[in-house]
Amino acid sequence: MSDTDDIQTVGVLGGMSSESTVTYYRQINAGINNELGGHGAGEVLIRSVNFATIERFIRTEQFDRAGEYLGEAAQALERGGAAFIVMATNTMHRVASAIDSAISIPFVHIVDVAADAICAADIGTVGILGTTTTMEQPFYRDRFAEHGIDVVVPEPSERAEINRIIFEELTKGVVSEASRERYLDAVDAMEAMGAEGVVLGCTEIEMLIEQADRPAMPLFDTTALHVERAVEMSLDGQ
Repeated sequence: MSDTDDIQTVGVLGGMSSESTVTYYRQINAGINNELGGHGAGEVLIRSVNFATIERFIRTEQFDRAGEYLGEAAQALERGGAAFIVMATNTMHRVASAIDSAISIPFVHIVDVAADAICAADIGTVGILGTTTTMEQPFYRDRFAEHGIDVVVPEPSERAEINRIIFEELTKGVVSEASRERYLDAVDAMEAMGAEGVVLGCTEIEMLIEQADRPAMPLFDTTALHVERAVEMSLDGQ
């Protein structure tokens, strides 16, 4: 594929956290460069919101306000020229419908992208690793159910620790061996519950564990899958 100016502009709704936003930016550019070669890179707009505001909305369960806040940020991306939007977080897809209704360009839902990969692998039941919101609230499991995919999650005490590691460590760029082992134990426990694969349902988890850690258990990295779809859509105009 030759270098061209015909790529579509990717809108990244980020800041939740900055660690995941940086990953999206780097991987989108790397994916497009892999196709274009040379100095080819993405046309990328980033609207990075205040993570403290988002964390407060999550902690106090003010999801209506979160939807308004993120919907306005998405509108800024549309006004800036984004052809479509990916949101660099799993948890805040809790308000995906509010964001989608605030814009007229496509909003690429992270669960749909993950579900496509899971269905392609002919897997019917997956475990979920993510924030408490992602693991416990219906927005995530219900979206998977629409694709015919069943979900299992860790036990309550494990969910609390998985959530703590995300907010207190991974969002701050802290990676520890103890936390890595805790996550791998959770993967093993969900396999015992019947999971045929595990969704890394937080955009920072790829910092902690990877497929090589459990070669026999398919791990679906939502960040990588979301980025891959963004790259495909950006290059569609060529």
